[in-house]
Amino acid sequence: MDLDAVRTFVAVADAGHFQRAAADLSITQQAVSKRIAALEKDLGVRLFTRTARGSQLTIDGRALLPHARHLLQVEERAAASVRPGRRALRVDVIGRRLAPAGLLRAFHRAHPETELDVVTLFDADTAIAAVRCGTIDASFRAVTLPDGQLPDGIEAVRVLDEPVQLLTGPAHEFAAARAVTPVQLIGHRIWMPGIVTGTEWAAYYEELAAAFGLTIDAIGPNFGTEPLLDAIADSSTLATFVGEYTRLLWPAGYDLRRISLHAPTPVYPHSLIWRSDNPHSALTALRNYLGSTQPDHLDTRTWTPKWAQRSTPSPPSGSN
Repeated sequence: MDLDAVRTFVAVADAGHFQRAAADLSITQQAVSKRIAALEKDLGVRLFTRTARGSQLTIDGRALLPHARHLLQVEERAAASVRPGRRALRVDVIGRRLAPAGLLRAFHRAHPETELDVVTLFDADTAIAAVRCGTIDASFRAVTLPDGQLPDGIEAVRVLDEPVQLLTGPAHEFAAARAVTPVQLIGHRIWMPGIVTGTEWAAYYEELAAAFGLTIDAIGPNFGTEPLLDAIADSSTLATFVGEYTRLLWPAGYDLRRISLHAPTPVYPHSLIWRSDNPHSALTALRNYLGSTQPDHLDTRTWTPKWAQRSTPSPPSGSN
């Protein structure tokens, strides 16, 4: 059913005249007549009777009118649901315990009126594809692609450099240390069964291991965070790397230790990825918020992989 014809039918029913309806719709009276005729032909009934006083609804027209109004209301709700700023902003945060989720929570505290739809996708390739096809509005990821190799229309800006920490059990050699250098970890087993070959986090830790001669063991199986913490707590030789802002909970009896790395401090470079033509007002607000807290990439006391050491543009202060 042609919604323009339905809209014209309702306008004539409300105005009582084809000419007045034409004026209300800013179309010609001839166009009104053609739309009503087409609708009557489509339905197989007459909708109006013309009289000296104007146009009156037939019995069939009266029956159709409430349904026609409902159709137009549904059309308006459908259009409103996808208008920029009206629907929830859909953002991928990798994992709900990780630093990007914390960034998004902080943004929501600053903008509590913003409706968010938080999702967790697998890796950067999946996230970029989702941004590109419009199933999500933005994603937080480490971007390993060189400049200019993101798909057309996709932009990225680095928004958080998260320090990497060493996590050990109470019997580990470094359990009592406040900080250690990456070089001190040479020869020690760093167990990270969650590393998946081909992902952006695998690329990061491969470069970290190569840069400092570390042994990062990704041998599984990966049963998740809790079994990993169990193993770390019970071992005097195992340790793992975690982000400083990763939210981890463990039983008090585990007595796990978060130990800072320095000279230099490895940082994980989180970027925000979005489509340049996305008009969502909440996306602009998110980019501006993150831009106000953007990291200083020139700190010589930190380490990042070579692919993260390129310049990145700052988010605009206005529109996309």
